[in-house]
Amino acid sequence: MSHPAAPFITPLPWQPPAAFFPLCRTTEHSVFLDSGGPATQDRHRWSLLCPRPVAHLTLPLAEIHQFPQTLRQFLTTHAPATPLEPMDDALPFLGGVIGMLSYEAGMRYAGLTSRHQTECPALTALACRDFFLFDRRAQKLWWVSAEGLPPPAMPTPTHKPTLTPHLTPHATQNASHWQEAVQTMRRYIAAGDIFQANLTMRWYADRPAGLDLPLLYEQLRTQCPAPFGAWFHTPDFTLLSASVERFIALDAEGMIETRPIKGTCPISPDPQQNDAFKEALRHDEKERAENLMITDLMRHDIGQVCQLGSVTVPQLFAVEAFAHVHHLVSSVQGRLRPGLDAADLLAATIPPGSVTGAPKYRAMEIIDEVETSARGAYCGTLFRLGWDGTLDSAVIIRSISVTAKTLAIGAGGGITYPSHPEREYEEMCLKAAPLLKVLRHYGS
Repeated sequence: MSHPAAPFITPLPWQPPAAFFPLCRTTEHSVFLDSGGPATQDRHRWSLLCPRPVAHLTLPLAEIHQFPQTLRQFLTTHAPATPLEPMDDALPFLGGVIGMLSYEAGMRYAGLTSRHQTECPALTALACRDFFLFDRRAQKLWWVSAEGLPPPAMPTPTHKPTLTPHLTPHATQNASHWQEAVQTMRRYIAAGDIFQANLTMRWYADRPAGLDLPLLYEQLRTQCPAPFGAWFHTPDFTLLSASVERFIALDAEGMIETRPIKGTCPISPDPQQNDAFKEALRHDEKERAENLMITDLMRHDIGQVCQLGSVTVPQLFAVEAFAHVHHLVSSVQGRLRPGLDAADLLAATIPPGSVTGAPKYRAMEIIDEVETSARGAYCGTLFRLGWDGTLDSAVIIRSISVTAKTLAIGAGGGITYPSHPEREYEEMCLKAAPLLKVLRHYGS
């Protein structure tokens, strides 16, 4: 019996991505890269669901310096033997590795060791050879399989207990503690140590024995649709993400883009008030300075691996609307130097500059001193690395991290010298509110 060339790409009748999420209930490992919101822009257009990855990689923190070569080897080991054949439809992903690098992994790779302990893996990745790919804009659906396996059958619906976790702030991180931490950051800035640092806090809960993680994710994606939403599930770690921020993207021609977000204001149901919020954000000197510093930091980070003179800033201080807030968003682009690849790009840029500060190394030292717990997956990156060398990734914010024992969420913001402690606390709470609401109403 003859077989067509791999990979097999089979068009299927359109169904929305959520229709296939029940498949993620039936396997120990699964991934759903779940673009939410309007599909008019490419960042919101594509979704991917892999219900049965073929292999799982983990790398401990002590060995994270090996991650670029380990990632390359894992990618090569599970690549299809037959080269990929492009289709008329320009599909963004035909298989590869989807993984997570924690914030502490980025610290350690940069030569710093956190004083905080975490259960979160430093690097965890899944090889994805068989998956559904959704074009939400064109309402097209494909089943992609390296061996020509058929799509899996939908499981029989099951109902699990829905015990609600009880979240509390970590240690003494209440309003007064947060505002004192802001003042500490401002003192470091006044002394000339740094220009800016990203200050965050976390809420933790014991993981209830009957917690229905797929149900929790369904409620998160419904209430907080986001361009970089994701479900990433392994036996020891699960990430439920509603991230709005692209970290690094690399296309097949070697073009790089990163989209740092800094600057936040509320969304109002009143159009006139909403326009006033946007206009105030667009001209807020503190928010613009915060965004500009991180944009410059990202120019430096990608510049380490870009061709000389290729780094540009095609977008600066654009106000973009997301599910619950407006943000200032910039874009930095460049061209990767010959001889380098996506693993080199990740190594040069982790952890993301928008959640560290400037200068980056010293900001990370101060963050570790001032914050009272490990960040873990929060402020790390979730990435998609294709067999063809392409990369897309998100900053892990607006997310719920789950280990065998705990659930955690985080929120924060950039601190500069003009920062007002009470206002920074309000902005941080604004970012955390949708996640806290999802957990409060989980199961209802």
